[in-house]
Amino acid sequence: MDETLRQLGELLLGSVPTVILLTLLYVLYTVIVHKPLQRVLAERRSKTEGAVEKSRADIAAAEARTAEYEQRLREARAAVFRAQEARRQAVLQARANALNEARTKAQAQVQAAKQAIEQDRSAAEKNLPAAAQALAQEIMRRVLQPAGAGR
Repeated sequence: MDETLRQLGELLLGSVPTVILLTLLYVLYTVIVHKPLQRVLAERRSKTEGAVEKSRADIAAAEARTAEYEQRLREARAAVFRAQEARRQAVLQARANALNEARTKAQAQVQAAKQAIEQDRSAAEKNLPAAAQALAQEIMRRVLQPAGAGR
């Protein structure tokens, strides 16, 4: 058992430089590699999150511009529709005015024709007794005329 303990003690004594070197290596790794690496990773993470936030802000701004563009497009369409409606109303009004003017002219022509017919009727009524008298005399002359005298 003494021999085993002595061998164990020698092993422990031989492992002391290895433990010291391993501890030194761990400290050097931490100082030289791990901490700068953690710092770089933290910086990269913050930049990435910053870029993500900037991207979200850019997306929100783009959506706002898109909504504004769509609003202006709707307003422009409405303005075009109003202009078309105004032109349509103007055309309808012009058509109604032309129709009324044509009706007025037609009514004036009808009135003029009625007056001309009335004048012709009055003239015919005035001439009717004289024409009837002349016709009656002509009929009487022919009826009273001997049968072979007119040939």
